[in-house]
Amino acid sequence: MYTMKENIKRAKQASHDIEKWLNNFDSITNIRNVENIKEFQKKDIDLLFKTQTGKITSVEIKGDTYHKTGNFFFETKSNVGKDTPGCFMYTEADYLFYYFIVPKTLYILPMPETREWFVNNKLKFRKSYTKTAVKGRHYKTEGRLVQIKTVLREVDNVRKYNLKKYLKEWVYYDARSSSLY
Repeated sequence: MYTMKENIKRAKQASHDIEKWLNNFDSITNIRNVENIKEFQKKDIDLLFKTQTGKITSVEIKGDTYHKTGNFFFETKSNVGKDTPGCFMYTEADYLFYYFIVPKTLYILPMPETREWFVNNKLKFRKSYTKTAVKGRHYKTEGRLVQIKTVLREVDNVRKYNLKKYLKEWVYYDARSSSLY
């Protein structure tokens, strides 16, 4: 079980690393973090970036620390008790940037193509749950464990990047101790 504070810290680290990585590309002229803007929260969009051609791309960022499992966790219900849909099911972002904070591996998944593939195949994947503690209580999130290699094989235009070489300083996030080193 994680605390809300740990989840927020993990999300901030993921956003920080991805924004820093995007700043390496001359073709990107503007990056805007919109995580705290209600209009974009409703659409589950965390980041916008603009290219030299004027194209604006929207991104949902998922920061994860369980890279050794070989799975993505596609969130289908954000709060099981309230039966609210998970971000993977409703994001309006052009892309899901699924980022494993350690070892700084980024997967770029095109949305809604990835979601359409997932919906057609979700019964193949095992349900899994996480718990988040908030003010002495907790809520349960539901998702499916989806093998990364399966997504890479079956979904077109998924890309994988190692961000270590793009990020000058090494910041290590330890979810259990809630600290950055």
